[in-house]
Amino acid sequence: MKQILLLEDLPEIRTWLKALALQVFPQARISECARVSDALSMISAMRFDVALIDLGLPDGSGVDVVAALRETQPEAQSVVVTIHDDDDHLFPALQAGAFGYLLKEQAREQLAEQLQRIAQGEPPLSPSIARRVIQYFTSQAARQQPAAPSPHDLPAVQLTERENEVLLRVAKGFTLPEIGQQLNLSRHTIADYVKQIYRKLNVSSRAEAALEAQRLGLFRR
Repeated sequence: MKQILLLEDLPEIRTWLKALALQVFPQARISECARVSDALSMISAMRFDVALIDLGLPDGSGVDVVAALRETQPEAQSVVVTIHDDDDHLFPALQAGAFGYLLKEQAREQLAEQLQRIAQGEPPLSPSIARRVIQYFTSQAARQQPAAPSPHDLPAVQLTERENEVLLRVAKGFTLPEIGQQLNLSRHTIADYVKQIYRKLNVSSRAEAALEAQRLGLFRR
């Protein structure tokens, strides 16, 4: 990771997050800012590999920065780093395109371990956040009628049975090595499946994949 955007308005926390980012990505160049407007200006002028984004900022929400990165730099990985663990903050961030969602209350070692997942293509999610996402989509699926989806609800390209198996596990929050162990496949093979699934369904995040899994009725299997 060469270029990292760090959006945090409190100086002491910004310093702490910068040190954490350099611990995980020692060769990275950190671009710091404290306001949404400054972050948007940086995004228009520079390319980023990773963005660490707080939500509650003096001039708006970090969700706007997540959305802007997804629109202009879809290859950049946006990771929300916040104190908010409620649905009203979590799901708008994921729907805007956040690749990960970390809680500041976690120990530094845990946060570093989560951030290291980025280099392996895995989303950094605090454990309580991963559970909340899984519970949400499972409960949504349980409330749905078991009727078959209409043709309009189906993706343009159908997934194979193996791809459905991988997609369901991605949506449930399993890591690539865990999915590989469950399906007796290597992590690299699973990563290839995930790339293919994302491309077929035109999604770019685990949250979107979970929505697709729900829409396809995979949670009812």
